[in-house]
Amino acid sequence: MSTTAETPLAAPRTGRLDSKYVRGESGKGNFEMLAWLFMRVSGVFLVVLVFAHIFANLMVGDGITGLDFGFVAGKWANPLWQLWDLALLWLAMLHGANGVRTIINDYAERDGVRFWLSMILYVATAVIIVLGSLVIFTFDPCMVDASGALLEGSPAICR
Repeated sequence: MSTTAETPLAAPRTGRLDSKYVRGESGKGNFEMLAWLFMRVSGVFLVVLVFAHIFANLMVGDGITGLDFGFVAGKWANPLWQLWDLALLWLAMLHGANGVRTIINDYAERDGVRFWLSMILYVATAVIIVLGSLVIFTFDPCMVDASGALLEGSPAICR
């Protein structure tokens, strides 16, 4: 007497995604797949950006005691560090907002609540990205008074 387990009837696996999700016929399938992929790729880039940022700020030079206004001013005088910090800002905000968007979609049961939470998230993300980008690119460490003379306490790079 032998017993065999019956396999459930299922579509054969082709090793590729269901074509309706790839083409986006389901409505949100293509966007969700791209959002999932963005989380993986941006996560890898963020690990590199964050560890290099921490190493450059804490391990090189005077360490944590050397972090002050002058340190940031000197760092942002270099366009490489401006772009590095800009990439860090944009990727971190978009990565985090995408994660919160997923949580909102998973747990907000009513459509109205989901809509307003999403709108608040999108507006907050946009405001932080715009303001952070403005700070990075318009940062001027050389503080001057009305006559154009440097104020006391300006960093050494201004002299």
